[in-house]
Amino acid sequence: MNRTAPMKQRSVPLSVVPREEQSDGFIDLDRLLAVVVRRARLVAAFVVLFILLGAAYLLFATPFYTSLTQILLDDNLSKYAEEEPVPTNSQMLDTQIASAVEILKSGELALRVVDKLNLSENDTLVNPPRSPVAVVKDWLKTATGLFSGGPGVSEEAARNGRRLKAAALLQQSLYVERVGRSSVIALSYRASDQQLAATVVRTYADSYLTDQLNANFEATERASVWLQERLDDLRQRSQAAALEVEHFRSENGLTAARGELMSEQQLSDLNSQLIVAQADTASASARYEQFKSIIDQGPEAGVNNATISPKEGDNSVIRDLRTRYLTIGKREQEVAQNFGEDHPQAVSLRAEKADIGRQIYQELQQLTASYKNEFEVARSREASLRKSIEGIAGKNSESSKSLVQLRVLEQKSAALKTLYESYLGRYEQATQQQSFPIAKARVISEAGVPTAPSSPKKTMTLALSAVLGLMVGGAYAAFLEFRERTFRLEGEVRSVLGHRSLGYVPLIGSRPKKTTQLVRARFGSDRQPHDPSHDATPFQRLSRVVLDAPRSAFAETFRNAKLACDHMLPGNESRVIAIVSALPDEGKSIVAANFAALLASSGKRTLLIDADIRKPGLTQMITPAPRTGLVETLTGEATWPAGIKVDQRTKLAILPAGGGASDRRHQSNELLASPAMAGLIENARNSFDYVVVDLAALAPVVDAKAFAPLADGVLFVAEWGRTPSRLVRDLLNSEPQIDAKVLGVILNKTDMDELEKYSDFGGAEKYRHRYGKYYIEQGITENRNTAA
Repeated sequence: MNRTAPMKQRSVPLSVVPREEQSDGFIDLDRLLAVVVRRARLVAAFVVLFILLGAAYLLFATPFYTSLTQILLDDNLSKYAEEEPVPTNSQMLDTQIASAVEILKSGELALRVVDKLNLSENDTLVNPPRSPVAVVKDWLKTATGLFSGGPGVSEEAARNGRRLKAAALLQQSLYVERVGRSSVIALSYRASDQQLAATVVRTYADSYLTDQLNANFEATERASVWLQERLDDLRQRSQAAALEVEHFRSENGLTAARGELMSEQQLSDLNSQLIVAQADTASASARYEQFKSIIDQGPEAGVNNATISPKEGDNSVIRDLRTRYLTIGKREQEVAQNFGEDHPQAVSLRAEKADIGRQIYQELQQLTASYKNEFEVARSREASLRKSIEGIAGKNSESSKSLVQLRVLEQKSAALKTLYESYLGRYEQATQQQSFPIAKARVISEAGVPTAPSSPKKTMTLALSAVLGLMVGGAYAAFLEFRERTFRLEGEVRSVLGHRSLGYVPLIGSRPKKTTQLVRARFGSDRQPHDPSHDATPFQRLSRVVLDAPRSAFAETFRNAKLACDHMLPGNESRVIAIVSALPDEGKSIVAANFAALLASSGKRTLLIDADIRKPGLTQMITPAPRTGLVETLTGEATWPAGIKVDQRTKLAILPAGGGASDRRHQSNELLASPAMAGLIENARNSFDYVVVDLAALAPVVDAKAFAPLADGVLFVAEWGRTPSRLVRDLLNSEPQIDAKVLGVILNKTDMDELEKYSDFGGAEKYRHRYGKYYIEQGITENRNTAA
């Protein structure tokens, strides 16, 4: 009968989730500090490497010297030659300085400096020290020129080419920039020769000032010639326009008084009167329409709307009547409220009120009639004025047409006269400025011969090398950290897999690549390592590490595993514990051997079965090699007690894979899932308290999946820092039957010296150095020395 462990709840309490999982979205400073400490040596190595590279660069780099001069752009230098200086704002000043900078950078000015100093024949400038890359490029160009077979270059063209090359090289090493927000331009040149740098900068400044003087002189000279030609033309045209005006005036009899024609004065007066008449007509019409609207509303509404402005004249009668009307109405309301509307006094007051209303309405009618008469008179006067204006305008139409032509001629004459006077003033000003040889710039800082090289800067270069090394080292360290996808801490096992971590199994000796090498590194070997016949390590030494160092961290992990089996499988009389791993060579066979040895030494009847038929690591360590075992038992060739080997010290029973394991590798999963295997496990339960089964790796083959129904619990072995956590998680998620039986995870081959570096402050791994009071690693130390 198969016995299986109950399904376990996969949820993980918040208390066991690492702090980095709980603080999602925030920077974990403790973890960051742990990363810095862990990768400090790597980053320091990069820093040292880059500092050495920087020192090598300083050792072989060519020193360069920089000479500097400063030029001030000052318009006040020419203020005595200008009658009215042109006001400048910040935008104009910026444009002026930017133009000066571009002039200093121009190729024309560079050619002038080259010609003045004969720099085309200066080898320091034309043939500077070249880098190896530049030398290779020159060789390639030379080789290409040999095969091209082009026409030869004349001496004049070669000389001009050297001149242009010198100017181009001069521009490359020239630096021109504005000093802050001032009007000062800094001009500097960098060269490998101190004297050449100073000479070039001085010549550049002198050439710029000379260029400004020449440009001003040439501009004023060209302006004077052009202005003289324009003045002659404008003088002739202005005189002709003035004569034409006088001739036209005399022919058309256009006499004027106070600068205007007589007809124009009369027309202007009539227009002024017409404007006043129009205003009077509009005012009278508005008053008439207002009172007419009141009358049209009827007697009762007219009385209520009979509000007369004081500006309308003396209307005291209407105002008095309206006051009496309101007073009587108020008294009539009071009497009606107190004595009723039929009271004789109320009736009398209403009659008096109606009589006063009729009087008010009559006064409004009379006032409306008077305003109507006034409106008719104003409208008649306006029509008369319009008729007079039309008559005068008709008579003056011919004079107006002549006057328009006259004004056009006068405007033309005045414009030509004004233009002539303006050009005459500009001509006189240009003539005066032509003889004033002062530029609007001056040198305020003379270029000196530099005494120390400006580049390369030693301190800056070494500092930048250190910073660059720190950045590259930090980036590489970050890359390594981001690539970290393995199990390093017990908290990672709990957070990723949701299973209990049973502890760390320390790494003894160097980290091997194969299981057999790991055994030799841990336990040593007296035989030659290259002898294939002596590659096996005695099983007695393999299974007694936990016994040789009973107070070590190595043994404590296996005790924790035994405790987990007892607590999680409490009701089982005998327990079948499977030992599995995700990948080969993770040390599960050593874990199985030591775990079984610990159980046997505690007095429990224990059977260790090597069920890794494809790669029987435990079987290969048993000497002499067994001829029968698990395979022969499952195939019926032998009984299972006949294949058992017993360790005399621990009384541990071992069932090897058998001598025919290599012939049955392709049938391993069928053998493990066969009824014979189930019967074997059932018989073993009756004879042993614990049955420890070493299974094949879970990822490459299906043997562990085939045996899973027969196991009560599973101890999962993961190699510290090697086994990908995602692989283990995916394997367990895809195999829920195995996942439900996992009792815990053992991190094997742990580098205990490096373990502390992967834990942040407060983690249990940070305090493992204080566990020495409980742990004595004597047996493991001896094995480490033997491996060394």
